[in-house]
Order: sequence, then C-alpha cells, then structure tokens
Amino acid sequence: MDPETKQALDAMAAKLDAIYVSTEKTRKYFQWTMYITIALVVLPLIGLVFAIPVFLNSYVGQIQNLSV
Repeated sequence: MDPETKQALDAMAAKLDAIYVSTEKTRKYFQWTMYITIALVVLPLIGLVFAIPVFLNSYVGQIQNLSV
C-alpha cells in the first residue's frame, strides 16, 4: 500500500472515530431528554389520575353538606 493511501485511510479512520464520539454524545443527550420529559410530564399526569378523584370526592362532599 502506498503512503498516500495509508495516510488517507488513517485520516478517514480518525474522522470516523470523531463522528462516533459525537454520535454517542448526541444519543446520550436525547436519552436524558427523554428521561427528563417522562419525569416532568408523564409522572405528574399519572399522579393526577389518582389525585383528581380524591379532590372531586372532597369537593362534592362539601357541596352536599351545604345543601342539606
């Protein structure tokens, strides 16, 4: 293999390694974004599924006590 070809292949390998590192950083960034989205949006919605009925029962119970 001539030196120019070997040098070109080495340069391409270095660029591929840099692309891989950048891609992994981006993947981790998106993964943490997904985790934070789940923690800040989905979990509170699940909590509201349980909190709203309790609130409504308390609210309706107070209204019924006023009308009696």
